[in-house]
Amino acid sequence: MSVNEIHDKAKSGMQKSIESLKKDFTTLRTGKVSTAILDNIKIDYYGTPTALNQVATVLATDATTITISPWEKNMLKEIEKAIQSANLGVNPNNDGENVKLFFPPMTIEQREENVKKAKAMVEKAKVAIRNIRKDANNKIKALEKDKEITEDESKRAHDDIQKLTDEFTSQADSLLKSKEAELMKV
Repeated sequence: MSVNEIHDKAKSGMQKSIESLKKDFTTLRTGKVSTAILDNIKIDYYGTPTALNQVATVLATDATTITISPWEKNMLKEIEKAIQSANLGVNPNNDGENVKLFFPPMTIEQREENVKKAKAMVEKAKVAIRNIRKDANNKIKALEKDKEITEDESKRAHDDIQKLTDEFTSQADSLLKSKEAELMKV
């Protein structure tokens, strides 16, 4: 494996960590409800755990309400059960046609709790980025040890990996800043 390949692989891995962080952020509730809060809910669809959006239309009808319209009416009870067991802090309301979730406005405590969760998600992403850096640096050291690259090339490669790490770490920090502002906005 060449230094360029190591660099590209590290960059790609770090980019995936950032993408994963963005996906994790969608599960946090902000002032306005998002249907992404239901992304991890699975419904027992004839014995197969199936994503909620694969058995129903899920819409945020306003800032505090999500309406779930199952494609098959017999799925209403399953959807209701799955939402209750997901422990989202709201009770599903089944009107015989749809399941509606009414989210109360978020308290300042809930907002602060979500900021803490966001910070933990960022920390997890940074740990992943640092692990990728460590892995890349170990591969570079191995190339130098095997005399495939010179000491100068090794130093330059380590510096490049560090620059990548700094770039993606600061990207994670700026994502946190904007998410924090979004979470605390009333």
